[in-house]
Parts: sequence; structure tokens; C-alpha cells
Amino acid sequence: MSQPSVANPLPEPDWDSTRSAQLYGIDAWGAGYFSVSPGGEVQINVDCDGKQVSVSLAKIVADMHARGLHMPTVLRIRNILHHRISVLNESFAKAIADNGYRNVYRGVYPIKVNQQCHVVEDISNHGRRYHHGLEVGSKAELVIALSQQLHSHGLVICNGYKDAEYIDLGLYAHRMGIACFFVLETLNELELVIERSRALGIEPLLGVRLKISLEVDGHWSKDSGDRSIFGLSTAAVMRAVDTLRQAGLLHCLRLLHCHMGSQIPNIRNVRSGVLEACRYYAGLVEEGAPMGYLDLGGGLAVDYEGANTNSTHSMNYRMDEYCVNIVESIQETLDPLEISHPVIVTESGRATVAYSSLLLFNILNVSAGLPEVQLDPLPEDAHDTLRNLETVLASIEPAKMQENYNDALFYRDEVRELFHHGQASLRERATAENLFLAVLDTIMRQLPNMHRVPPELRDLSEQLCDTYYGNFSLFQSLPDIWAIRQLFPIMPIHRLNERPTRPAILADLTCDCDGRIDRFTTPDGEHHSLLLHPLKPDEDYHVGVFLVGAYQETLGDLHNLFGDTNVVNVAINDDGTYDFACEFHGDQIADVLSYVEYEPRQVQEKFRLVAEQAVRDGKISVAERQIILQAYRDSLQGYTYLEAH
Repeated sequence: MSQPSVANPLPEPDWDSTRSAQLYGIDAWGAGYFSVSPGGEVQINVDCDGKQVSVSLAKIVADMHARGLHMPTVLRIRNILHHRISVLNESFAKAIADNGYRNVYRGVYPIKVNQQCHVVEDISNHGRRYHHGLEVGSKAELVIALSQQLHSHGLVICNGYKDAEYIDLGLYAHRMGIACFFVLETLNELELVIERSRALGIEPLLGVRLKISLEVDGHWSKDSGDRSIFGLSTAAVMRAVDTLRQAGLLHCLRLLHCHMGSQIPNIRNVRSGVLEACRYYAGLVEEGAPMGYLDLGGGLAVDYEGANTNSTHSMNYRMDEYCVNIVESIQETLDPLEISHPVIVTESGRATVAYSSLLLFNILNVSAGLPEVQLDPLPEDAHDTLRNLETVLASIEPAKMQENYNDALFYRDEVRELFHHGQASLRERATAENLFLAVLDTIMRQLPNMHRVPPELRDLSEQLCDTYYGNFSLFQSLPDIWAIRQLFPIMPIHRLNERPTRPAILADLTCDCDGRIDRFTTPDGEHHSLLLHPLKPDEDYHVGVFLVGAYQETLGDLHNLFGDTNVVNVAINDDGTYDFACEFHGDQIADVLSYVEYEPRQVQEKFRLVAEQAVRDGKISVAERQIILQAYRDSLQGYTYLEAH
């Protein structure tokens, strides 16, 4: 037999790039940042000072190869990252203005979502115009945040469990004029904060993390509700208030933190969570805390499917709707109580960075789902069951397709049973397997001619799909696919004016059976195969995995010692040209910072400049500067985990 060809589920006689865009759903999940050009290539679309500019992704790949940057590569588009920061801040600003809200929005980016040096620096630099701040969950992340020279109105929100060294560093930051909030996760932390505050003579900026009762939809629903592992219960919040009052520090309690969940797909959850958080906020004001800041955590989703629904990997709202719901919910609760509107804080990480990065890799080889088989004439003494299989193969027709399939399956299994009992030879079993594969091949070829395809046969293309072997490590570059079955948009970046005819799954280079991608998002729902093009001799075939900027670079592991990929940052210019550069490809904090592209000496020098500015501004003395710089240096050499005090 010749190499089998899998029937195309789209039997139209012609093909163009528009149909490819529909097939892969790029106009839905691409959010305008990605589309398919008439020439059949994925293009990146960005705004450059009000001018729309499009650049071919395939051309960027060719330029990367010319510079010796080969696959696999993480490509970051700086323009998209900047736009995400702008649209978040400007959407909140519009909602605030349109509704007459009497305060401002202050976004913070959670460093944990993507800790890479150039990502955090881009966010800090571009976000300075919006007073955008940073959220940290560890000492190492606090070291990063304090080196970024944020705008004076930008916030640093300190979440996570804290030891004395962590607290001292945050107190010194506050002394230098940085709005550095300690969000209390446990009552034990409060005692330590009070102790270190008195020891250093610096009053803290405090927040409490509340555990609300609302359980949100989506994969991360356990982040919310009464059983959430983070946050204080209502009773614990009241004990914190009483402790602060007794210590004469209730005036330091300025912020309520309420993380409703991650990747919240349903806007109703957002509104309900804000309403509940506002009730607690009002209660704290009634207790005598000055408050002033309401931190609603993360949760702003990314529509990985482009479905605009409340399914796990989608979202049924737009960013402007998200902002309006938050603003209106706060007003609805606090206005009747005549409580001043707080500064709105959100910790949107996924929605900030996901779109700006994609993984590119080439296909190395293909294993056909229906392997080529050679059918020899049956011997005269062939078993009757083999004769029956041969008869089925010769009599396949659309009107009896399901019956043909059922018969072939029955006779194939009968030969297997005979083999198990020693009544059929190894050669006879091999013959039966080949005959069965030939039946499947014939059925697959005739499926497009059927008026109605039975459900069992409809799934054959996914059961018999090819395996395309990609030049990447799933565990290093796409760990969420393996760990939490995250869906990402995946498609070829070129040849999109050609019809893709091969249903396929993707396998990586690792020697692990889990190193495969067999779940794909499409406009008509989730599928277990992806239509790809047949490989051409001596021509690379490139595939892109999109929207991977959140968590994938940070969570990657050295599985099979596949290390970090090449990383390219692209900045697109208004004339359609672009500039890009490769980023250099337990532990002390200095060590882990170097793993995510920070040079410890440069970080230390940048913080020295921050401290020097604080001296010039009269916020600290030269002597205090020396103490603070030493604390920073000690933190760089400190243990990444909590240390006993």
C-alpha cells in the first residue's frame, strides 16, 4: 500500500489564508495582536504611536536564523507588553471618569508570573507613566522590586510569608519613601512586623489578606472560598485589628487584600467578589482603621480559546467590562455608607504578559498514524478469519461503512484471541493487523463521501492521527500543559494558504511519555488532534505556541537537562522594521536571580542609585543609607527560604 492520506474534514475544493485563520481561530484568541496575512503567514500587529504596523512572524524567524539564533526560541514582543499595560490602566481610568469615582487606580504586576529581567524592567519602565507598581511574594522578588526605580506613587505589595530579613528590607524601603505594603497572611507575621518596626523605629504600611467565602469558576477555584490556603478568616482579621489597636498601630492598617482567584472566566464572580470585599472594607473602617486601599488581587482572565464563554480557558467579558464592574461594585456598596472611595489596586499578571510571548519550534520528523503496510496474497491454507478480513476490505462502501468497521474490528480481535491461545501464528497475527489497517485506511479515504458520518467513525481521524516531533521540551517551555492541562493556541506560522491535511499530535524531545500535546483549542471546541501540513523535503516547518508569557518561563524545569531556550526580544518600529537582541542565555538569592537573567552586581548598583536618591531627597541620612545598603547586600547572599529569627 502507498502512504495513507488522512481525509480532510474540510472538503472544499480550494483553500486560502482566510480559511486557515478560521480553522485555527487566530482572529478570536489573537485579540488583534496576531492574524494571518494574505500570503499565508502569521503576522504580528502592533500600534506604534497611533499607526498600525504588521510584521511577518516567518520573516522574524528568518532574521533570527541569519543571526545564529535557532529553534526552539521564546519570542517576546515588547510592543504588545507595553500595550497590555496601557490598556489596563487606561480602561480603569475611563471607568473611573465615566462613573464619577472619587479616587484612582494603581496596578501592580506580580513578579512571580514572569520574573525574567527584561520583562520586569519593561513593565517598570513603561508602567512608570501610570504609576504601575510591583507585587512580590518572597525576599528575592522584593530585592528585584526595590531595584526598579518605580514612580513615587507606584506601590510595592509584599505578599507571602515573611521573616525578619524580609520585613526589615520592606521597612527600609518605606523609610526611603517607597509605598511598600506588608500584607499579613498570618497572625504570627503581625507580631514579627510589630517587633521589627519597633527595633528599627519605622512604622509599617499594613494590609490584611482576607479569605472571602465566594468560590469562583475555573481551574483555580480552590484559590477562593473558605478552604483557600491563603488569607485570614474573619475572626483572625478582628484579632489583627485588636492587636494593632493595643500596639498603637491601628493607623498603619491601610489596605484590604482580597484575591478572588486566578483566570476567572465568569464576570459574575468578579462582581460578587468585589461586593463581598467591600463589606469587609466597610467593617474595617467602622473599626477605626483609616484604610484607603482596596487590593482585589489577580483574576483578570486571558481567552486562550477565543470562545468568549465562561469555560475554564476562556472568559465571558472584556477588559473594559471588568473595570466597570469593579468600579460600580465599590460605589454600590460604599456610597450608601458615606465611606470614601479607596484607591483600587489589582494584581493582573496573566492578562499583562501572556500575549507578549510565544514559543517557536521546528518539526524534526513525523510518525504516520496509519503506517504504510504491505499486503501479500493470503496462502491457500489461510485461517477463515483472515479470509473474512480480506472480504471486508474488498467490500467497503459508504452505505455500509459502520458495518464494515464493526466486522473488521471483530475479526481482528478474533485473530488476537486465537494468537493468545496458541491457535494462530505470529505471522497470521501480523497479517490480520495489516488487513485491519488497510480497512481503516480505506474507510478514512471514503469518509468525505458520506452524507452523515457515524460518531464512532468521526473520531477515527483523532485516534489515527500522526505524531509530529517538535524541537522543544514540554517540561522546560510549556510546563502548564503537563501539570494542569492548560490549553494554549497552537498553529503553524507559515504555509497557511495551503490546505492542512494531517491530523496530528505533537511530541517533544524528552524521553518521557508525558512529553506530548494532544489537546488543542479550536473555534468549535477542544480537539485531540491539530491539522498540520505534510512536511516538504529540505524545508523547515515552524509551529508557534501563543500566549505563553505567563508562568511558562518561570515554571520550566531542567527535565532531561534541556535548559533555557534562546530568548529574543522584538521591538517593532512605526516603519515596519524591528530591532531585536538575544537575551543571555540552593541557593542564595543572588544565584536564583542570575537564573532569571539578573546580574547581581548590576541589581545592587541600581539599588544603590535608589538609596542615593533617597539621601538627596532628605528621606534618609548617609548613615542610614549605609545600613540599608548592607541589609540589601545581606539579602542578596541570604537563603531563599524563610530563616529562623
